[in-house]
Amino acid sequence: MRIALPHDLGRDEVRRRLKERSHEIADYIPGGLAKVDTNWRSEDRMELGVNAMGQQITGDIEVYDSEVVFQIKLPPALSFVRPMIEGAIRANGTKMLEKN
Repeated sequence: MRIALPHDLGRDEVRRRLKERSHEIADYIPGGLAKVDTNWRSEDRMELGVNAMGQQITGDIEVYDSEVVFQIKLPPALSFVRPMIEGAIRANGTKMLEKN
């Protein structure tokens, strides 16, 4: 699943905000029992691993000049919740980019 969120912040500011707020990702996952791991593979690419409800979700967040792109790999058992996950990423990804 690919979700692009537009921004006009510049790459440096987007990276700063994502790094500052990446710990908040677990708060956006229903149930409150999610474990989230992040790792910056490069200056503009953060790996994401989420373990929730016995399922592992992986993906990347890539920072571009005018958008942030979430690439999420859903396991087949969670394909039915794709619209819900996409909506959550759109709403909460935008929150993560908002000014503190």
